[in-house]
Parts: sequence; C-alpha cells; structure tokens
Amino acid sequence: MSQSQILVVDDEQSIRDTLQDILEDEGYVITTAANAELARAALKASEFDLILLDIWMPDVDGITLLREIRQQGNSCPVVMISGHGTVETAVEAIQYGAYDYLEKPLTTAKLLVTLNRALQSGEQAKQIKQLKNRFEPVSSPVGHSETMVQLRDKIQKVGQTQSWVMITGPAGSGKDVIARALHQASSRRDAPFVKVSLAAIPAQNITRRLFGSDEAGATQLGCFEQAKRGILYLDEIGDLDNDTQTKLLSALQAGRFMRVGGQNPVKMDVRIVSSTSYPLDSLVSSKGFREDLFYRLNVMPIKMPPLHAYLDDIPTLAEYYIDRFVQSEKLPYRELTTAATNRLRQHTWPGNVRELINSLQQLLIIGGETSISVDEIDDVLNSVSSGESNSSSNGSATPAYLDSDLRSARDAFEKFYFEHHLKTLGGNVSALAKVSGLERTHLYRKFKALNINPKDWK
Repeated sequence: MSQSQILVVDDEQSIRDTLQDILEDEGYVITTAANAELARAALKASEFDLILLDIWMPDVDGITLLREIRQQGNSCPVVMISGHGTVETAVEAIQYGAYDYLEKPLTTAKLLVTLNRALQSGEQAKQIKQLKNRFEPVSSPVGHSETMVQLRDKIQKVGQTQSWVMITGPAGSGKDVIARALHQASSRRDAPFVKVSLAAIPAQNITRRLFGSDEAGATQLGCFEQAKRGILYLDEIGDLDNDTQTKLLSALQAGRFMRVGGQNPVKMDVRIVSSTSYPLDSLVSSKGFREDLFYRLNVMPIKMPPLHAYLDDIPTLAEYYIDRFVQSEKLPYRELTTAATNRLRQHTWPGNVRELINSLQQLLIIGGETSISVDEIDDVLNSVSSGESNSSSNGSATPAYLDSDLRSARDAFEKFYFEHHLKTLGGNVSALAKVSGLERTHLYRKFKALNINPKDWK
C-alpha cells in the first residue's frame, strides 16, 4: 500500500533509521518518534494508517501508550516490536488491541508481510465503518395510510412487551424495518440489536454463528451473547435446517446454551424477533419446520403487507427515499412530476418496497432533467422484464415459476432478479451488492448456486 502513513516509535536511533530506510524504499511515508511524548505529539498532528510501537521505552512503555491510543478512539492498526518480549507480553498487547507482535531482530520479509496485512485489515475496517455510516437503516414504517398507521400502533404496543415476535411478509416488503422499530419501541432500545441473516450462512456454520465457540483456549462470542440484554433478529427463520432447529429449540426452552466446544452453559438474555417470507404453517404441515419451535417463536405475529396494499403511500415513500439517497449517496435531487407519481401508483410492485427503492435509485443515478418523467419511469419498470414483469403488472399471465415447489420458485425468482440487475448495471457486482443489500461474498455464493456468471453481462 504505497503512500500509507506509518508512525515508527522506538527509543533506539539505529532501529528508527533502519526501519525508515526500509519502509520508505517500499513507498511508505514515515514519521519517527523516540519516546511516548513525541509519539503523542505526532498523533495529534497527523493521522496514521499504521503504528510500529516498541514495548520498552524510557518514559512510558508501549503497552501503556497502546492503551492510551485505543482509549482515545484511534483504531488504526498497531504492530508491537520488542527485543526482550515474553509470551505474556505478546498476549497482553493483543488483548489491548495490537494487530500483531514482532520480535527483534526484525527480518525485512516478515516485517513487510505483517505491515501489508495490518494495513489491509485497517483499510477494510475503514470501509466497513463508512458503509455502516452511509445509509442508516429505516427504523419505522413510512406512510400515512390507515394500513401504516395501524401497523405503527401495533409495533408500539408489542414493542413495550417482552413477547417474542414473528414478522411475516413477502420478500422486499420491509420486515427489517419492523424489527428495528420494535427495538426502538422496547425497553431494550439502549442494548444491542443484532441481525442474523440465516439464508446467507452455510448450514455447517450456523450453530457457531448463533452460539459462539470456546476452542483451543480462544472464545468467540456468538450472536446470542452479542445481543445480550437486547434484541436478536433471526431473519428468514424458515431457512434453518432441521438439526439447527432442534438445537435452537433446546436453547430457547432451557434459557441457556453451550458454545461450540464449550464446557459451561451460558445464560440467555435476549428478546427474539424472527421473520419469514415463506408460509411457515405450510412448512410445519410438511414437516419442514418444527411445530414446537414455530409456536415458541410466533408468540406475537406481525404481518408486513405487500406494497400494493397501500399504494396511496407511494408519494410519501418516494419522496422519503429520494431525500435519503440525496443525503447519503450525494445523488442529485430530482422531483417527481404528478404524472410520474401517478405512474408509480399504477404499478403493482411485485418486488415491494425494495423494488421501489431500487427503481428510485436508478432514476437518480441516470440523472437528466430536474424532474423525473413518466417515460423514464416506464423505462426503469419495463427493464425488469418485457415478459414476466409486464404480464404480472397487467394481470394477464402468471409467472411459470409459481407452479413450482417453493424452493424452486425462489431460485427462479432470485436468478431472474440478479440477472436483471446485472444487465442494468453492466455486470457491476459492487453496484449490485449496494442495490440488493447483500454482501459481495454472499452474492458470489448465490451466483455459483444459480449458475450465473457476472462477466456475461459486461
């Protein structure tokens, strides 16, 4: 990573000079400090991408300075170096947030590999933080229709209880919004809200993700512990395999669970909110979902209606999401004409609110005149499909995949959905990840399962 800013803190002049020569030859910009006092001054004056920090210094030791750096909110990677280190010192450094620990004399090869990995880790952390800050999730259903007013009223009433909730509704309808609204309305609002997208996790990893692990002396907290005293949101609960359903039911019944490889039970302190796009009662009837688990989770059901059930809210929804895209994505504001708004209200929105959001984003990205025209809206809506989408909108035909079993129908829809957006976005997977709300790694797993090659659309 050329031009990365690195601060080298070491009391030995020869070490500082050697590191500076090596790292500047690699294209890094180096600042040096002989002690903690000078290091603090450098940190106040500049931002660094990485810190190389000696443990033994005459004024303040490196571990103490590391703790100060972390307490001040500085999260840049720190690599500790020492000529007289012990295992205990290395462990302590890692516990206080060091990325790695190197012993003197330093070898150039190991030094460069460690710094490269640390810088990559720091850059990824920055990107994740930026993405989280760019588009804060909606925390309450939007709209003034009677449907939305009644839904918000129910959320407020249910949210104030400790009852477990199951949210149902078609894909793209906004079940996540209800889950977050329940969190805001509850006495647990100041505690964590942890979402687990069960459909995105391989079956063999779900148990570890939910309950954590305690193996080889290392403890990894699972989602139940991460959500302690808060809300654990199990998205698409219907995707759980039978074995995980049994383990989950056992944990919920006992109020405690075991980490993978652990010896001691961990007490559970979470409120469970789950969601599903599938008719779980049908899965229960066909033995695809445990009846006892269904009734334990479905204490208080809340249904998110499809968008076509409250089309009068289209103008409010459209303006709301246009404003959000303008603020978060820095896209140019474009006004909806009355005719354009009416065209949006005439569409049946088989993809629900998610389809509306994606369409609005495309309209802002396309740009053009200040106002959004009816023709532009027709172009975006018709691009979904000149076959299936139009026939669904006109009510003159039924998509063939609706005659398939549920899983086949879902695969067919997802293949259609991804190929449509890949075509629209010119095969840009990063843009598709933003539009779909899925991580790129999850998208590539989907592509492999559905036999989709993004390069075919470039």
